[in-house]
Amino acid sequence: MKPFVHPNGLCESANIGAGTRVWAFAHVLPGATIGADCNLCDHVFIENDVVVGDRVTIKSGVQLWDGVRVGNDVFIGPNATFTNDRFPRSKVYPETFAQTRLEDHVSVGANAVLLPGVTIGRNAMIGAGAVVTRSVPPNAIVVGNPARIVGYVDARNEQAQATTPDVPTTAGARRLGVGDVTVHRLTRVADMRGSLSVGEFERSVPFSPKRYFLVFDVPGREVRGEHAHRQCHQFLVCARGSVSALVDDGKHRAEVLLDQPDIGIHIPPMIWGTQYRYSDDAVLLVFASHYYDANEYIRDYSTWLAELGAGA
Repeated sequence: MKPFVHPNGLCESANIGAGTRVWAFAHVLPGATIGADCNLCDHVFIENDVVVGDRVTIKSGVQLWDGVRVGNDVFIGPNATFTNDRFPRSKVYPETFAQTRLEDHVSVGANAVLLPGVTIGRNAMIGAGAVVTRSVPPNAIVVGNPARIVGYVDARNEQAQATTPDVPTTAGARRLGVGDVTVHRLTRVADMRGSLSVGEFERSVPFSPKRYFLVFDVPGREVRGEHAHRQCHQFLVCARGSVSALVDDGKHRAEVLLDQPDIGIHIPPMIWGTQYRYSDDAVLLVFASHYYDANEYIRDYSTWLAELGAGA
């Protein structure tokens, strides 16, 4: 099926995939590469050094400038704005333009603005009107100016409340439905002298730790974690304040609010873990089954997915 170009559209590129539609008053320059089954709506402009994947929808009023790379199955909403020069001056051009990347299955809302050089991770969603100043991790939902993470796509949200079925109301553990991740209610003792929360290793905490670390003084909009371990188990407890812990097994995602010191989450190896929404006073205590080894971390989401597939 040949590409379709509206009589009032101008497509100067020969690198247009089968089934792609270029509508009225859209303009594609000669050097651009557009994949198959794309839809370029009215008044879209695409410059030369632009690569667009397959099945991409670009709504009206969008301009893709030199350096933009768009993956497959991406949606770009009306009047979303891409930039490629952090310090623009009239008639002054950089040697190379910053490269902005949208990975597969990304959605960009109407009127969003993306600064140069950012990468929008696989399956992420950019809210309408968001101003994206930094790269966005896979599956994240960002809104606002500057854009901040407010959630993750398809993540079931398990608030740490007595009515939440995945957080036990009494001491014990329950599977979360994400790999072998478990949520734990630790023993809590309270009297007039104060309160105490306790866990026993290899009993309530399902491994014997080799190290611990504390995460604190995290600005509220910052995100921690964003990695998986090949062999190391981790057990997270928020000793003070609150933190949202996201876990991902490649098929399912869930989010648990750690806002009480008697709630913990066990993250086994090869589970992608992310922590965000830190309260100002948050202190996150993490026990790890292994000593620190930088080679034991997987920090790239695509690499992790590939290793998961290889081990299946």
